[in-house]
Amino acid sequence: MTEQRSNDPLHGVTLEQVVTRLQGHYGWDGLALRVDINCFKNDQSIKSSLKFLRKTQWARDKVEKLYVSTFHGKGY
Repeated sequence: MTEQRSNDPLHGVTLEQVVTRLQGHYGWDGLALRVDINCFKNDQSIKSSLKFLRKTQWARDKVEKLYVSTFHGKGY
């Protein structure tokens, strides 16, 4: 049996890992410039960001797209 690998760069990556890595790379202010959501501007914490992103699909999509373009190139 052969092992199949996913081409999805988000495969196996949790939302917490996505937010933590982006925050470490850009900082909260840099994230707020790239994704205009209040949890990146005002209540700057991983916990508040995860709470919002888990409930708000459009924002999560933007954050995941930023993660992919930042760490996996523009070819996604």
